[in-house]
Amino acid sequence: MRRIIVTALAALLMAFTMAAQTESVPAQGAALDSTLVGKNIFTLLPNITVHQSDNIRKALNNQIASNSSRKVAGYRVRIFNDNKQTSRGASEAALNRFKGMYPGIAAYRTYSNPFFKVTVGDFRTKSEAMQLLQQIKGSFPSAFIVKEAAINYPPVGSIF
Repeated sequence: MRRIIVTALAALLMAFTMAAQTESVPAQGAALDSTLVGKNIFTLLPNITVHQSDNIRKALNNQIASNSSRKVAGYRVRIFNDNKQTSRGASEAALNRFKGMYPGIAAYRTYSNPFFKVTVGDFRTKSEAMQLLQQIKGSFPSAFIVKEAAINYPPVGSIF
């Protein structure tokens, strides 16, 4: 009985991930769990023996490998945005200052002609980004929230 359930679970998981891969717009409102990204769930289950064909195992491993670099749309907080002649150095200083104050939060420095930008955090929702914005507003008074087309997967349940 357990073998049938696990095999059905594996087939369902593959069908779901293949359907999600073909969607052009991610489902709204559904929180994406990034804790298992890139991991084989069958090796994490204790005291359970999985009997499945090699084709299923290969398909699952291919699915994991093909989605390892997949991105999701979300929000970040922009702490620096300028196009002055001194912006290169100022953006690097803002990035280093932020990393020193908040070492556990991802920070990104980009150049989009003619602007140097420093954006921080990876958030699924605007309200999550707002929590960070409220925390850093004293140190970075010109900070604001931006919607990004692709962010890195933030850990589920993390606050910053």
